[in-house]
Amino acid sequence: MSTPPFDTLALRRAFGTFATGVTVVTVGGPTPHGMTANSFTAVSLDPPLLLVCIEHNAVMHEALRSAGRFGVSVLAAGHAPLARYFADRRRPLGGEQFGPVDWQAGEHTGAPLITGALAHFECGLWRSYDGGDHTIFLGRLLGMGSGAEDEALLFHRGRISAAHRSEVAA
Repeated sequence: MSTPPFDTLALRRAFGTFATGVTVVTVGGPTPHGMTANSFTAVSLDPPLLLVCIEHNAVMHEALRSAGRFGVSVLAAGHAPLARYFADRRRPLGGEQFGPVDWQAGEHTGAPLITGALAHFECGLWRSYDGGDHTIFLGRLLGMGSGAEDEALLFHRGRISAAHRSEVAA
């Protein structure tokens, strides 16, 4: 079955109507690396699995595949500058990119985990699947932690913003 052609910009805008949280995915080791990602989701509680989707031409793609372990920091509302920083392809690479960032090494992976994040997850690479121009990486949980009791950072319609709690009538 062939896929009908779609206008890429229109498709990006339509996908962007779904608000997502914002994370920083990291790998440790001799050449640590981090990147902002909003393609993150819980997959399974038993076994505990999560996924991140990484574009094939991103530096993180090969870094994650090579490291075999990774960390995910779920960003709080106050982390918008960090989200922009790790999305900037002009930032330094390797350990130097973590110089201006407050972080600690994950106990199970050595991956840099962002201080003050809402949650941290450390994973071993469990499986990977072709996802078009991305690879879907499934991670098996090795460790986790909860952090700040704050609002989440969201990505919606191409913009980063803070989530605001509101009561929803049932």
